[in-house]
Amino acid sequence: MSETAETCWLCHRPLGRRVQQHHTVPKAKRGRETVPVHPICHRAIHANFTNAELARIGTDRARILANEAIARFVAWVADKPPDFHAPTRSAR
Repeated sequence: MSETAETCWLCHRPLGRRVQQHHTVPKAKRGRETVPVHPICHRAIHANFTNAELARIGTDRARILANEAIARFVAWVADKPPDFHAPTRSAR
């Protein structure tokens, strides 16, 4: 198993029992590539970016992390267990 299959693409924490596949370019924008993420991380991404923004960003994780709300989220979730769940708030 590769490292990306064992850790979340966004926060790099170990993956838990629930894993979702995030389309780096949304399916609505003809994206096909996916990366494994925690459900809470997946919700954080979509709460802070539109599909059009995600299509422009693509696989550039650094650009996602440059978003202030995502950077705060990743710092906050860093010490949480892999299957941690909490409501996700939009910064928009």
